[in-house]
Amino acid sequence: MTTNYDKLIAVLKEIFMLDKAELDFGIYRIMNQKRTEITQFLQQDLVPQVKTILTQNGSGDRKVLEKQLDDAIKQAQALGIEPDAVPKVKELRSQLADIPDLTALENDVFSGLATFFKRYFDNGDFISMRRYKRDVYAIPYEGEEVKLHWANADQYYIKTAEYLKHYRFRLDDTHHVSFDLLEASTEQNNNKAQGDKERRFALCYDRPLEAIGDTLHIYFTYEPTDKKRKQEDLLTEAADTLKPLIPADFLPLLALSPTEKNKNRTLLEKHLRDYTARNTFDYFIHKDLGGFLRRELDFYIKNEVLFLDDLDSVDDRQVLAQLAKVRALRQIGEKVIQFLAQLENFQKRLWLKKKLVVDSQYCITLDRIPESFYGEIAQNEAQADEWVRLFVINQIVGDAVTLPYVRPLTIEFLKQNSFLVLDTAFFSEDFKLRLLAVLPNLDANTDG
Repeated sequence: MTTNYDKLIAVLKEIFMLDKAELDFGIYRIMNQKRTEITQFLQQDLVPQVKTILTQNGSGDRKVLEKQLDDAIKQAQALGIEPDAVPKVKELRSQLADIPDLTALENDVFSGLATFFKRYFDNGDFISMRRYKRDVYAIPYEGEEVKLHWANADQYYIKTAEYLKHYRFRLDDTHHVSFDLLEASTEQNNNKAQGDKERRFALCYDRPLEAIGDTLHIYFTYEPTDKKRKQEDLLTEAADTLKPLIPADFLPLLALSPTEKNKNRTLLEKHLRDYTARNTFDYFIHKDLGGFLRRELDFYIKNEVLFLDDLDSVDDRQVLAQLAKVRALRQIGEKVIQFLAQLENFQKRLWLKKKLVVDSQYCITLDRIPESFYGEIAQNEAQADEWVRLFVINQIVGDAVTLPYVRPLTIEFLKQNSFLVLDTAFFSEDFKLRLLAVLPNLDANTDG
């Protein structure tokens, strides 16, 4: 198949993330549902549909003329006449020369589609790159007195903190691998660097991995690290540490997944880099990807494909061939855009979906709680353990005024330590509702 076709397929595979079939979380699960349909379109339906469009719109005349020319040559040869001396043969040859080759038109269509989609897709996002001419960009303008424009004006900005914890992929039909984040601190005010430190992903060396059922869990931290320690070095250290620890059932994780630059890269190293890259770059969700790409495709065709100034100086057949190429670009481009818009709209609906509170608990100091609840509080061993962990109440030895720490706790001990913080998570739902019912001005006091 043609180089331009291969180029187009490579671009569309990147856009549709077809090289990430093993990932098993989030939007990738939705992509996997569409994978068969998209793959069939790219590998089986794309070329025949382009041929059909070009043939239906005038580019099929070449086959008719070629047959007429072949018949005229045979007739001349049967009469013993040199074919090139026959006026009919000369006329048909001239007409054929004026019709662009169907294969050349196909290459132009594939090249145009690859150029268009590659131009607007960058590191997983669609960005407005409307080119008026080389190194000059045009912005959408509707006659406003003042136009403020930026490349991501029509997109929702998603920070990586929203996406940080989950990365799971399928190793084979029965086994999965999950990268789990045990400890993480996220940026404040979008400041990724803190003095001489910057957040990096690193293997949790105290607990690097464990196999639970058919899933291998590999644990990471995401904490400020000396800037001199690059993320790539930390990943190399993680891979070297993990390789001898991989259980036998998960050894396919060490199979080769080479690149042009690194022939010895393993599947483990590939996913380590994908995981950190995915959580290092912020990304965008387009508010109306379908409408945006359709407008840009129109602009691209009118500005870079269909040259109106040339229409007066070319043969009618060439004009028809040019129009056939434009129709193929538009119709095939529209089908790709429909796929992309469906996936992007699904992500948008997830992002805009109202968040539902599935559980809520309250932290309340004892001085705000009526003493009628103290008996139940004193008997709650889980709450007492939490106070030992957070406030070290077990070190209260007592004196002539202060009561010592004893278990179970006493009501008098709670009264003397009235600023201990009760967490309703350690109590029953009935206790929580009774407590909230007697607290005055709950809304005014839960100001955060």
